[in-house]
Amino acid sequence: MRAVAQRCRRAGVDVGGEAVARIGLGLCVFVAAGRGDGDADVAYVADKLAGLRVFPEAAGPPGASEASPRMTASLREAGGSLLLVPQFTLYGDVRRGRRPDFGGAAPPDAGRALLQALAARVRAAGVPVAEGVFGADMTVHVENWGPVTVLLDSARGF
Repeated sequence: MRAVAQRCRRAGVDVGGEAVARIGLGLCVFVAAGRGDGDADVAYVADKLAGLRVFPEAAGPPGASEASPRMTASLREAGGSLLLVPQFTLYGDVRRGRRPDFGGAAPPDAGRALLQALAARVRAAGVPVAEGVFGADMTVHVENWGPVTVLLDSARGF
């Protein structure tokens, strides 16, 4: 499972011009399941996302000045939310040619189930989760904060 997490002041997803998900302070996470991913991959990424220490000690509401620029608080501690945006293209392999090969991505039904399991596990950790629409053509709005961007890959252990 791969994820690109961006710390944000706010983020949202629109489908067909309609808002389907919105968050304030938190993480906007582009995420994809890979072929062969399972429960261990979901657990790894969910635990990392819920505990990722990328917020200042006193994050406060969006737009507030931080008491300390040090990143020592997790999403839970900062009182933030998570926006999960399904993005199978994270498995695009461009080592050969110019057209990405998406063969490393999980098949749609398996990918959808794994992303639903990821959202449920992060919610169970006490983090509010909003979700984009799997398989939809989405417009994603992200107001990056920092910017702070972290790559997670369960197969590589980062």
